Amino acid sequence: MFDKSQRSDGTFSRDDFAYDHKRDCYICPAGKELRQRQKIYRMPRPLVDENGMRRYRAGKLDCEGCSLKLRCCPNAPARKILRSVHEGARDVAREIAKTEAYATSRRQRKKVEMLFAHLKRILKLDRLRLRGPNGARDEFHLAATAQNLRKLAKLIPAPAPIQAT
Repeated sequence: MFDKSQRSDGTFSRDDFAYDHKRDCYICPAGKELRQRQKIYRMPRPLVDENGMRRYRAGKLDCEGCSLKLRCCPNAPARKILRSVHEGARDVAREIAKTEAYATSRRQRKKVEMLFAHLKRILKLDRLRLRGPNGARDEFHLAATAQNLRKLAKLIPAPAPIQAT
């Protein structure tokens, strides 16, 4: 999963803000809340935009007198954070990605993916030519055999060159 929430300009990233699941708000490093709704509208506006993002905003008065404003939102009157509706699942994925089991699984998947890439690029198995599941199985068996033979050929040492006398 790609995580693009880190900032490179020296201001606070989204990770510096704590998300409170019970109250559905972010807590800034200064302890202020960033909520979706700052005021109540007669006609309620949607909480999620067309891209599936929720907007959490701090109050302008909260940010105006804050000592961390220059590190938080130097070019805006108040801080705004976008949160995807799928962020809960992304948080779970981030936690899994930190485990040793994930690193092992990633290495194993990479080996298999490289073999499939080799099948497509080198052995030209970008499309199956035989019909049906049995034909596909036969083509993959032949391709796997060809890959294994190539690996075996690399293990056999090259013969010494014959010297002419």
